[in-house]
Amino acid sequence: MEQKDKLTSRQRVLRAFEFKSSDRIPVDLSGHRSSGLSASLYPKLRAALGLKPAPVRIYDPVQQLAVLDNDVLDALGIDTIELGRAFALEDEDWRPWVLPDGTDCFLPEWVNPEREEKRWVIRSSSGRIIAQMPDGAQFFEQVWYPFYEEGTDRTDINAAMDESMWHTVVSPPGPLTDGKEGEKLLKESAARLRRSTDRAIIGLFGGNLLETGQMLYRNDQFLLMLAMDPPGVHDFLDRLLEIHMANLDRFLSAVGNNIDIILFGDDLGMQSGPQMSPDMYREFFKPRHQIMWSRAKELANVKVMLHCCGGVRELLPDLIDAGLDTINPVQTTARGMEPEQLKKDFGKEIVFWGGGCDTQHVLPEGTPQDVYDHVNKQLEILSPEGGFVFQQIHNILPEVPVENILAMFSSVKNFQI
Repeated sequence: MEQKDKLTSRQRVLRAFEFKSSDRIPVDLSGHRSSGLSASLYPKLRAALGLKPAPVRIYDPVQQLAVLDNDVLDALGIDTIELGRAFALEDEDWRPWVLPDGTDCFLPEWVNPEREEKRWVIRSSSGRIIAQMPDGAQFFEQVWYPFYEEGTDRTDINAAMDESMWHTVVSPPGPLTDGKEGEKLLKESAARLRRSTDRAIIGLFGGNLLETGQMLYRNDQFLLMLAMDPPGVHDFLDRLLEIHMANLDRFLSAVGNNIDIILFGDDLGMQSGPQMSPDMYREFFKPRHQIMWSRAKELANVKVMLHCCGGVRELLPDLIDAGLDTINPVQTTARGMEPEQLKKDFGKEIVFWGGGCDTQHVLPEGTPQDVYDHVNKQLEILSPEGGFVFQQIHNILPEVPVENILAMFSSVKNFQI
């Protein structure tokens, strides 16, 4: 195939996994919950693109990210789509709400924030407040950690997840896919989406290990457990892995034939580097990642993606050895994540899904020309010989000027491979 042959979006994305150049750089925006757009920006972006107003629908209630309609994806040349777009297609699937900046919007009907003095709260099915958004904030934050208190019954992980924000406040397809009818809905809706698009479809699975410990025990306590109670951590992770494996089999048996990429999650890094040593990763997490990722590839013809923020350069050899195909968001502003060295050392072993634009400083604070030039430089480093999908580093936040978003995508469009 010649480099300039016209490809479909799906072909373009999958060609990146062959480490070959394409007709143009494959592009992701809102293909998963860490490549999205703040819902408060969506009306402004539509207007800037010359598109008619459309309802603002929020597919991630915690981070308040917008569902991007197909006309926006077309206008920006987006090659990906999230499996969740196959669900919640009717007006009755949504309830009206108002964003912190006053923008009218719609939330999935199963999400019901309540107004308390100077904050919004979300309750679990038991009535407990598990998340809050104080006035002046832009997102919900977790406020309850089911395993934090000493003496708490820590044997039932599933029950604890029902009391945890990140497991309970879910995006489409939402909680409507439980049981046999739910599996049927998953299968039929995934097949319908596949027939309707040539974009690469990303199925969000999760399978978080470190993060689930942090979500249930609280971050500080779980990190202490890793150092001070290895047997207890192994026991917890073994029980958690059993849950993930059962869910993985169920998920891929329903949608595996109709997705291209399966997304796992675990933020292993920080701004200053990994949250753990390579030895600790190898003891607690690598074997379990390897089990899940191998099983995914046994069940379906999918590429395995890990959402993993922060500086994780020291862990990349083990992540690759465990079977990882691609990592996002490639936080090039973190220690050890300089794009030149990443591309040199790992550019033939793993696909960099991200790193295309600094969302900490350049995108929100720079001029449109600053953004354009910065993106062009990132593309010059990361795009040669494939192995790269453009994505800004994590979500586009509410304070980003719309003209900077347009400059970012203009730079990608104009880049010559």
